[in-house]
Amino acid sequence: MSSTACQEPVQHSGVLRFYSAVFYAGSSFVITVVNKTVLTSFRFPSYMCLGIGQMVATLVVLYAAKMSKTVQFQDFDRSIPLKIFPLPLLYVGNHITGLASTKKLSLPMFTVLRKFTILMTMVLEVYILRKTFPKSLVYSVVAIVLGAMVAASSDLAFDVEAYSFILLNDAFTAASGVYTKKKLGTEGLGKYGVLFYNALIIVIPTLLASAVTGDLHKAIAFEDWLEGTFIFCFLMSCFMGFVLMYSIVLCSYYNSALTTTVVGAIKNVAVAYIGIFVGGDYLFSWTNFLGLSICMSGGLMYSYLIFNHKSSGSNAEGAQVLKIQQGSALPTK
Repeated sequence: MSSTACQEPVQHSGVLRFYSAVFYAGSSFVITVVNKTVLTSFRFPSYMCLGIGQMVATLVVLYAAKMSKTVQFQDFDRSIPLKIFPLPLLYVGNHITGLASTKKLSLPMFTVLRKFTILMTMVLEVYILRKTFPKSLVYSVVAIVLGAMVAASSDLAFDVEAYSFILLNDAFTAASGVYTKKKLGTEGLGKYGVLFYNALIIVIPTLLASAVTGDLHKAIAFEDWLEGTFIFCFLMSCFMGFVLMYSIVLCSYYNSALTTTVVGAIKNVAVAYIGIFVGGDYLFSWTNFLGLSICMSGGLMYSYLIFNHKSSGSNAEGAQVLKIQQGSALPTK
């Protein structure tokens, strides 16, 4: 066992880490509400086309910034696809499954089931980034997942398709976060290059896929395109798609993929409880509420442990480390 847990190769200032985390939490909250409004309140028929709009917004904003020399990143060449793989695949999977699950699930249940991302991120950081974690942090993750399972077990609006989408979204989010952290150190890409070339590589295939599946036709035929409120919400969703991706990259750069996931859990505390009173699609039950509360309590404990460790450095708790060895601590098939 190692005596050091969750050490980052480069330690950034506490102010940068904190504000990047707050920026991500705020962006994530806003886009969840805006996407829910577009897909549920206005009944926009194509979550895939909404994702395409968010990719286009990312390309336009970053290209304009590059042309004005506000930001800098490598020009496109044949090395770019190899440098950035597999992020484009994970990016589109995360977008599509995330929008689909937002449309099909109530807001509180969406945020509860998103907690599985934390466990998945932890496992992937162990295998891909070779990290170690304190036992207390691992136990808090177990509490988060247990609470999510309790809450989901009494979901009166259970939908197999919706639950499949959200669990796939968890997996894509975890893998995308870990590989984003890994690719940020790639020479020539940086934060802006990762964002721009992700969107550039996948926007055309996604557009073709929407045309083949009929999603593009449904989006074009949507009857509220002339309604000002819908246009505002749609454009806000597109812009916030860029802001969210930028905030994720920024938070991962100054912190880690796991810390970014933790921040998402903190944000979910507010979203889940607000969703009980706002939105009208939450079916209340005491079992669900109990599981939600256990899940959120575990999330707060998890957040306290990781941020306390970050701020105080090594302490007595940090000496007790759970190192998950490949083929030993995790069962194999």
